[in-house]
Amino acid sequence: MASHVTFDLSGQTAFITGATSGFGARFAEVLSDAGAKVVITGRRVERLQTLKAKIENKGGQAIALPIDVTNVAAIRACVDAAEREAGPIGILVNNAGLNVQASATALSEADYDTIMDTNVKGAFFVAQTVGSRMVQHKIQGRIVNIASIGAMKALPGLVAYSMSKAAIAMMTKGLAREWAKNHIAVNAMCPGFIETELNSDWFATEGGKKQVASFPRRRLGREEDLDATLLLLCSRHAGFITGSLFTLDDGQLLG
Repeated sequence: MASHVTFDLSGQTAFITGATSGFGARFAEVLSDAGAKVVITGRRVERLQTLKAKIENKGGQAIALPIDVTNVAAIRACVDAAEREAGPIGILVNNAGLNVQASATALSEADYDTIMDTNVKGAFFVAQTVGSRMVQHKIQGRIVNIASIGAMKALPGLVAYSMSKAAIAMMTKGLAREWAKNHIAVNAMCPGFIETELNSDWFATEGGKKQVASFPRRRLGREEDLDATLLLLCSRHAGFITGSLFTLDDGQLLG
């Protein structure tokens, strides 16, 4: 029997958090290129508008909406606006996140709260809000949470960040179990060290080069290395995949 594996997302609406830079911006373009209408969200409105123009110049459809994921009322208002402008959401890429590099003894309470409010509280309430709408609309949706190899490995200077990503990993499994009866697939991508605009300066330093040299393949990943897994987990082919953590790290956990 011939196999017809395609990642055509035409007719789907995808909601992406943290779309102002890095992974989020890349994910928005990838899903748009696959045919999805994308709702791009984040705090930096001017960056959203730039990304919106880039997507539309390639023939895609993009709706740019500001969001502060640390504010639950703002999350719900943003999802309301997204549904009014783009229709019911069938795909969520729960990507917004940040880190503060500091030793465990030096991390301030304010920085700890910033990490947890964004990476854990924000991710949960975005998933809760969008997932509830999927249940309400009887959509067999796709939720992709963005975790990290920090969920499984203690990263130097990133104790609180790693804690937050471990929480995302367990959240993924819990939501997958709860929404299994609704045929909503909930999975997580756990990237290793991938060069983005947020970390490129560090990896150009001697310390950064030494870190890369410690990796099994002595190289950084690229944002495009996540494309195929993202498309799989957002597509109809993820119907039999839920509660899974996909490690995308070029073997860095092996080191």
